[in-house]
Amino acid sequence: MDRRSLLAGLAATTALPAFAQGTPPQDVPGWSAPVIDMHFHMRRDPAMNIAHQAGAGVTAANLLTRHDAAPQVAALQAQNPAMFPCWMASADVTGPDAEKQLTDAVKAGARGIGELKYHVTADGPEMRRIYDLCAELNVPVLIHFQEVTQAAADGKYNEGIKRMAPVIRQYHKTRFILHADAFWANVSADYDEKDPYPTGPVVPGGISDRLLSDFENVQGDLASNSANNFLSRDAAFTRDFLDRHQDRLHFGSDCNCEDGRGGGAAQNSDRVAPRIRGKCVARLTLALLQASTTPEVFRKLTWTNAHRLMKLPA
Repeated sequence: MDRRSLLAGLAATTALPAFAQGTPPQDVPGWSAPVIDMHFHMRRDPAMNIAHQAGAGVTAANLLTRHDAAPQVAALQAQNPAMFPCWMASADVTGPDAEKQLTDAVKAGARGIGELKYHVTADGPEMRRIYDLCAELNVPVLIHFQEVTQAAADGKYNEGIKRMAPVIRQYHKTRFILHADAFWANVSADYDEKDPYPTGPVVPGGISDRLLSDFENVQGDLASNSANNFLSRDAAFTRDFLDRHQDRLHFGSDCNCEDGRGGGAAQNSDRVAPRIRGKCVARLTLALLQASTTPEVFRKLTWTNAHRLMKLPA
């Protein structure tokens, strides 16, 4: 679907913000390929789910929700099925009912499990039972890896990215989507778990790069400040990395802004990294990807890979 078709569909929806009900504003980007945002946390206000995509020039979004959000997702999909073709469900992996909750969500239509962001180890028993479940249900799992406390999230989440190779090898029937600051910082071989968003040239040979190279069941989620920070560090390495892993990566925003332009209190708070505060992460990352790849690779990163992963008709 092109941008004109997308906004024409939006115009029929009475709950849309005013700018999406007529001619698209001049500042809506025109990307070289359609875009599905694979990391979009569903807003409580239905209109805001649409406003972000329309403002950032995004065609569709994979909704990240709680395990019990099927009715809200169904309402959004009924309103605009092309914009919201799929969703993923999360539950507290430390709870005794996690497996049942996630299974019920998949039966209700969820095409994946995640984002999983809890204070556990990535190779511990809580996550291992989820890896087993995802293999059984034949759905991917999206994991947030964090080793360093930051303003937006205190403590460690799924600690142990450097121990993941044997886990991924063991759970070879599970499709892993790896995400967040510990994953993207560890593309560089010199990462020391001190700064969640390291800068400067990338040292080749990091564990995250090797995981993408060594395992066909691994995808990298190009979302949030963490991926944007990595992509911004070393232009030559970024171009080579995207080319080498063009079939193993997909775009996501993980953006807090309300309008696809960086607006709203959440994206302008001190919990957001200063480098992206007041900006739309979707716009920033898509611009970086488009500048760092060919149109053919860009389309894979923004559309084709996600559709194959989620088993959606492209």
